Amino acid sequence: MKAIIVLFDSLNRHMLPPYGCEWVHAPNFARLAERSVTFDGNWAGSLPCMPARRDLLTGRPHFLHRGWGPLEPFDDSMPALLQRHGVHSHLVSDHYHYWEPGGATYHSQYSTWEFVRGQEGDPWKGEVADPDIPEHVGSYEGHRAKLFRQDWINRNYMATEELHPQAETFAKGLEFIRTNRSEDRWLLQIEAFDPHEPFFSPQTYKDLYPHDYTGKHFDWPNYARVRETREEAEHCKYEYAALLSMCDAYLGRLLDAMDEYGLWSDTMLIVTTDHGFLLGEHDWWAKNVMPFYNEIARTPLFVWDPRDGRKNERCGQLTQLIDVAPTLLDYFGVPVPPDMQGISLREAMRRNEPTREAVLFGIHGGHVNCTDGRYVYMRAPVRPDNSPLYNYTLMPTHMASLFSPEELRRMELAEPFSFTKGVRTLKIPAGSYIPAHTYGTLLFDLANDPGQLHSIAGDRAAEERMASRLVRLMRQYDAPAEQYERLGLVDAANR
Repeated sequence: MKAIIVLFDSLNRHMLPPYGCEWVHAPNFARLAERSVTFDGNWAGSLPCMPARRDLLTGRPHFLHRGWGPLEPFDDSMPALLQRHGVHSHLVSDHYHYWEPGGATYHSQYSTWEFVRGQEGDPWKGEVADPDIPEHVGSYEGHRAKLFRQDWINRNYMATEELHPQAETFAKGLEFIRTNRSEDRWLLQIEAFDPHEPFFSPQTYKDLYPHDYTGKHFDWPNYARVRETREEAEHCKYEYAALLSMCDAYLGRLLDAMDEYGLWSDTMLIVTTDHGFLLGEHDWWAKNVMPFYNEIARTPLFVWDPRDGRKNERCGQLTQLIDVAPTLLDYFGVPVPPDMQGISLREAMRRNEPTREAVLFGIHGGHVNCTDGRYVYMRAPVRPDNSPLYNYTLMPTHMASLFSPEELRRMELAEPFSFTKGVRTLKIPAGSYIPAHTYGTLLFDLANDPGQLHSIAGDRAAEERMASRLVRLMRQYDAPAEQYERLGLVDAANR
């Protein structure tokens, strides 16, 4: 038995043909849907990049306890568990956050791994002289300016499609398949940074979307309100579509290999993403700082399980990224640890009754969100500074840096959580850049308002019902006590 995970970053479900999009060129996603089960009720969990990958490996959400950070010593790790039971796992990725301080414990969970350089602001090629950056691109300051500068340098080393990091990532994944296709008990994770911004792709894919445009270079929107002209915004959306079409092309190469080597008979295939991305919907770009509308939170998922052979079908169960780890452990006959709270996707495909009442998703310091598939409830912090908020960790690193001495001077030891294996963690006061309080609590009825244009937070009965579900899920995941205070849910939590 073998398994392959293809994980894209920021892959928009609403831009894929199997989910109803008619203008994006993605024939291989349609081909994938014909060979697998398409999940209609899949949702994000912990956002953004590395928090989602912690969900993926550990089978439980962590955004209530921790922002962006490494795997913790007490975390159950799916690839490490597989390795202990004789399953070789191989990671190939151009997602450079794995190799920063805030992700440095992830790749070593796999038996072997390969890193492809050059995406976004990956500090790859060293050039002391400033590159010739377009004036408006070079006008950014701080961390974003550093990313733009490095990205502009990196692009100069990708003159052909074969040198694009996504192309190299899939090439190395296919090399692993060719080498090991006759072997048994292995997991391959092909992880593409694309279609994450910047939306940089070869001209071949841009030519799929001809349009008149003479404006500024624009393939990297800010995490902010849309300030650009309609023409600029539409152009950026086409740039994203072009990169998505590149993802589709390389997905097609993987499907070709599955066909060529007859892997469908004994190889599970899971294709999904960490979250979506706003491309002007709700007058927003990107993710993180705004409410998590469906364009961000509702994500694509395709699963082929050779044991059941179900294909060209749909599954409406509520599922999340935390379900991948128990699915793979079950597939390889490895016991699922009790701290993993995901549900096997095979069970979701087989059961006629709902496997869950609701799911929880969000980002550390933002709204805490809950959906039952019809209603989406976004509970806002009651204070402007999102307090009280803490990081619970034994690995005090941010995305690309260590915690500062100033942060660590205020730390204390917390009592163990149910999932920390009896270990006390550091409890470190945390700030938040997310203005969640300003948006207030939101409630959407997807049956009557699928575009989430009108909040019905005044519907007291619906809000109480969803708040109750949210509190039950927070208890299930052993949320820190102050999260209830932060959200104004202390009374509900004590009932």
